[in-house]
Amino acid sequence: MVVIVDTISNPLRPRHPEKVNRPDSASPPKPDWIRVRAPNTRGYADTRNIVRSNGLHTVCEEAGCPNIGECWDKKHATFMIMGDTCTRACAFCNVKTGLPNALDAAEPANVAEAVAKLGLAHVVITSVDRDDLTDGGAEHFAKTIRAIRAACPSTTIEILTPDFLRKEGALEVVVAAKPDVFNHNLETVPSRYLTVRPGARYFHSIRLLQRVKELDPTIFTKSGIMVGLGEERHEVQQVMDDLRSADVDFLTIGQYLQPTRKHHAVMRYVPPDEFSSYEKIAYTKGFLMVSASPLTRSSHHAGEDFARLKAARAASAR
Repeated sequence: MVVIVDTISNPLRPRHPEKVNRPDSASPPKPDWIRVRAPNTRGYADTRNIVRSNGLHTVCEEAGCPNIGECWDKKHATFMIMGDTCTRACAFCNVKTGLPNALDAAEPANVAEAVAKLGLAHVVITSVDRDDLTDGGAEHFAKTIRAIRAACPSTTIEILTPDFLRKEGALEVVVAAKPDVFNHNLETVPSRYLTVRPGARYFHSIRLLQRVKELDPTIFTKSGIMVGLGEERHEVQQVMDDLRSADVDFLTIGQYLQPTRKHHAVMRYVPPDEFSSYEKIAYTKGFLMVSASPLTRSSHHAGEDFARLKAARAASAR
């Protein structure tokens, strides 16, 4: 279980100050299908050293991803730009919250250098929410995309962005930089937003994804949700319909895991056969790609999935 206090950068600073005084929420014991091995391979160590030497953050570490051992062993890291501190306080997320530092002007170049060192054919770039910035960090995303293009012209780029809520013109800046995949996660069903994702607006996120396709139909769009937060099955299917109405290409569905007892509790561990059922339903609704399993995460197997996504689009165009 991840502790609620950040003992690395500042032993006295709570990692989640807004959650410290919340009562503990107990989740049921993890079933066998959700357990993973601790990371201890040479590939993992090499990836960690490259991340550290370039002064970068990864969502793999900050969000406590269960797949970090598998991905880092293959030198697949998801970089988290604009610092390690988020201006939002979502009930599910383990990323630190608070007032972030100023943007690091060298970060786009440092990310590009790390991508080159890791030899990535496909890279995923995400970020914290930066509601403190006038553009929500859109230009920083664009600079990072351009830096990777310059350093690694053959690398395909997938971005996982915040919602740019009330940031007029921000989305257009990011889309103009032409990432190969634009991902923005809905995270959960609309009825759970007030308790799970209170700083966001469900239909704004749907419209954001729809707007990407209006601005550049060649960009693949992607979104994901977690299950086990108290949602009903029919609500998950409605999310699928809403995403298809926005012409989203790729859907991911994974099991929510509670980072600490101060975070939202796991209401239920969804068995693998239910994930298989969701995957089949999503394909019937017209998604080009669907990944649904207990350990599915947005960037897990992203490179392989991108290849399949391109092939599915080509097949559908025949």
